[in-house]
Amino acid sequence: MAFADYQNEIYFAALGGNAPEFPMDFATLEAKAAAALPASLHSYIACGAGDELTQRRNVEAFEDWGLVPRMLVGATERDLSVDAWGLTFPSPIFMSPVGVIGLVGDKHGDIAVAEAAAKSGVPAVFSTLMQDPLEEVIGHAGATPSFFQLYTPKNRDLAASLVSRAESAGYRGITVTLDTWIPGWRPRDLSTGNFPQLRGHVLQNYTSDPVFQQMVGSDDPQSIVLHWVQTFGNPLTWDDLEWLRSLTALPIILKGISHPDDARRAIDAGIDGIFCSNHGGRQANGGLSALETLPGVVEAVADRVPVLFDSGVRSGSDVIKALGLGATMVGIGRPYVYGLALGGVSGLVHVLRMILAEADLLMAVNGYPDIAAVRENIRPRR
Repeated sequence: MAFADYQNEIYFAALGGNAPEFPMDFATLEAKAAAALPASLHSYIACGAGDELTQRRNVEAFEDWGLVPRMLVGATERDLSVDAWGLTFPSPIFMSPVGVIGLVGDKHGDIAVAEAAAKSGVPAVFSTLMQDPLEEVIGHAGATPSFFQLYTPKNRDLAASLVSRAESAGYRGITVTLDTWIPGWRPRDLSTGNFPQLRGHVLQNYTSDPVFQQMVGSDDPQSIVLHWVQTFGNPLTWDDLEWLRSLTALPIILKGISHPDDARRAIDAGIDGIFCSNHGGRQANGGLSALETLPGVVEAVADRVPVLFDSGVRSGSDVIKALGLGATMVGIGRPYVYGLALGGVSGLVHVLRMILAEADLLMAVNGYPDIAAVRENIRPRR
């Protein structure tokens, strides 16, 4: 079944008296999710660093690119599948890691994400910051591959334990986030003193870890948070990559790469994937959008490893443009969180299908049978 067929499901269901349950555009989705989520949780999910210029620019940058239609092609079938790390994915999108997803909905949001991955075939990258242990989450993803995102702790034994657990549990790759060894300046959260981890939330991968348990030595909540604060956030350097590479045979993907030289050096060090991202503008303000840095990273990588991308993606059109600029796969962030907030697994799956339907229809109307055709027909607006 083509992803575009989702619109037919919606129209025919409406003929039978079943109006759409969830919004069809990001703006309405965001507004309804904001009303449904607790204010502090919504602030944590929605906010960016500083005056949120970079967060806004991430979204606006997609307007700087346009697609040139090709007619008389007859693109009745489109191939959106992607091959990466020996795996074949039915679509080019994935769910980016969101550290407080476990608090969305019924407080088992990580499991809900895994269930949505199983239903949609869209893989998820699960954050170190989970409300349920990583071993309990992955089983809900079924046959859809899962990836584990690592916030590398200062304690190397703990880092090794987390990676080993993820590999043993069946995760198919390790995504190491580089830009969050210290929190960025987020006025919305600071104005309410809101930091979920300091309140003991989403720390289940730590409290279930034997190394961390030995570090803490008790079940006292304050002691757990204190030890977490003391070990979270290792400002990695190039010298650490050899050690990281030694921890696992799984693919290692570096998240937060924006400079071409960093991409080249990482690949030379044995890294298996480059993740071009500025954390959606949550960590550092005043920078270029991730989309502006993507072409340079893609050129530097030169097809040696897959290039993942996220930051500012709100629609199927955004997905197609990011693919056109060379991304191998495109990460969805806030939209799927809002879908989960509004309708649980069903709401989340709707958002994924909505984005894929738009992307597929865009390719059909523009005469693009595959992603290669998109890359041949994307142009800057100025």
